[in-house]
Amino acid sequence: MIRYEVTGAVATITLDRPEAMNSLTAEVKTALLEALRQAAGDQQVRAVLLTGSGRAFCAGQDLREHADNLEAGRGLANTVREHYNPIVELITTMDKPVVAAVNGVAAGAGASLAFACDLRVASEKAKFALAFAGIGLAPDSGASWTLQRLVGLGRATELMLLGEPVDAPRALELGLVTRVVPADDVLKTAGELAERLAQGPTRAFAATKRALAHAATSSLPDALAVEADLQDECAATADHLAATTSFLAKERPTFGGR
Repeated sequence: MIRYEVTGAVATITLDRPEAMNSLTAEVKTALLEALRQAAGDQQVRAVLLTGSGRAFCAGQDLREHADNLEAGRGLANTVREHYNPIVELITTMDKPVVAAVNGVAAGAGASLAFACDLRVASEKAKFALAFAGIGLAPDSGASWTLQRLVGLGRATELMLLGEPVDAPRALELGLVTRVVPADDVLKTAGELAERLAQGPTRAFAATKRALAHAATSSLPDALAVEADLQDECAATADHLAATTSFLAKERPTFGGR
């Protein structure tokens, strides 16, 4: 259902329902949130890798479970508020970089999970589909917030209203993904990227995420004020002191994440 593994300073979280294209049941969403909380709270983990098993990254909501809820009169069963919202909020606000290895189809909430990550490495066979309107629903899982920040309002509107699949080359062209690699290399490439981030200045990365999130909805004076506060925090870290000393000594810095 969910596999959680830590190698070095990287936590890998794998959606593991390949027979169902890693679609999201209530049980899977609960386990995913638990795994993300575990990674966020582990001081030894300095980067997170999110991926899926089999031929899909995540096909979104499990429609069989959803149909059962509709038939029983439970509607969405409050899954947006109880599951999707806290999952996406944790990914976007976690004080650690989160990399998505998009190994195949990412549809609906599955696409939203990928968009919430800081960086996305996609297989050349990957496809993204914002399928919400196709089943008569509005977007969820933060897609209305993340997608337009990746591609702009016009493109986000097009992708959501038309719901047409976006293949990997087009996703790269639009800015939906960071890199596109051969299918056999996607997990390796994403893992190397996560490991690179895990060896970096973790607190500076966290400050960068906070600065970007704030600046996306603030005025320039407010953004400048937050940057100043975050810079003060980073200037007091051991990593900044060590990196400055290394720079002056013409040495490559080693970051401890502190």
